[in-house]
Amino acid sequence: MRAILAVLAVAACGPREAPRAVPDPAVRSRALFGDVAKVLMHPRCVNCHTPDESPRQGDRHEVHEPPVARGNGDRGVVGMQCTGCHQERNAELARVPSAPGWHLAPVSMVWLDKSAHDICAQISDPERNGHRTLAQIHDHLAHDKLVAWGWAPGAGRTPAPGTQAQLADLFQAWIDSGAVCP
Repeated sequence: MRAILAVLAVAACGPREAPRAVPDPAVRSRALFGDVAKVLMHPRCVNCHTPDESPRQGDRHEVHEPPVARGNGDRGVVGMQCTGCHQERNAELARVPSAPGWHLAPVSMVWLDKSAHDICAQISDPERNGHRTLAQIHDHLAHDKLVAWGWAPGAGRTPAPGTQAQLADLFQAWIDSGAVCP
């Protein structure tokens, strides 16, 4: 993890200082979440963390084609459920992205068009994060196969920055530093 953190250059920490080198834990914590937010605010994440009934596609967050709706359980409506098209793995020839458990995030977890501060506050609040602990959110980010898809999104899609393991390390470092929001 030190190697990951050593290469991070966070403007809030001064010129080319890694967050771990910052003696003030609150400043370090905010800087760490800033790097976490670079992933969470990436199209591979926010396209499924939408405020309305439709997932998004592409780097410009275009409304899903064909038109689909959120439905009960955030998995589409009867006859048009997400898994009708999105299977266990990407369908490369058809260019259909897929991963186990494909679905929208709950409306309570909207990230599209939110700031890093807003996402951090939401993640930190059990009333708005599905009553999860930070450890449970870390586990989701570190091990969920649908989250992992963000780094292997298939042809024509920009992967999320870094790796899933790096995101998990940054998120844990943020927790360990006091989980202070930017």
